[in-house]
Amino acid sequence: MGIILITGPKHSGKTSAGRALAALMKSLFTDLDELIAEKEGKSPRELYREGPEVFCRAEAAALQSLLPPEKACVILAAGGGLCDNPAALELLKSPGVNIVFLETSAETAWKRIEEAAGGLPPFLDTGNPRETHRLLHERRSAAYRSLAKIHIRAEGKSPEQIAAEICSAKAPAGKA
Repeated sequence: MGIILITGPKHSGKTSAGRALAALMKSLFTDLDELIAEKEGKSPRELYREGPEVFCRAEAAALQSLLPPEKACVILAAGGGLCDNPAALELLKSPGVNIVFLETSAETAWKRIEEAAGGLPPFLDTGNPRETHRLLHERRSAAYRSLAKIHIRAEGKSPEQIAAEICSAKAPAGKA
């Protein structure tokens, strides 16, 4: 089956939905940010503070380590900025990588960012973080929308509801 890659902008529910999907499908779940931290010994935020290019190299290397998938199916939650990493995007063209886009509003994602522990991520350390986030959210959403075979409107849904939608969306087409 390959990899089912759950994408979307920051705080769109990728990890929660990925865990629920893995439980539903009885598959392995991996969070790309956790895998990066495990492989690099530093959090994605620490790597990003060393430079966006340092983080992008680590992100692409972590993704590469999962290809080709050794298991029958791996559910992978990507980081919100994966679409900004050209090396990682090239890897997404690998056989067996099936992309799902979780769509949420910029406002919902912003509220989740404000509620999250650890403060704002370094890429939002600007004069107007809310506007920076909105612009990034819109651009990244458009990128993920164009990459994904399955689009799920995640607003107001539980991770289990999203997982069930992903399963039903992939069943008829035989894809995902």
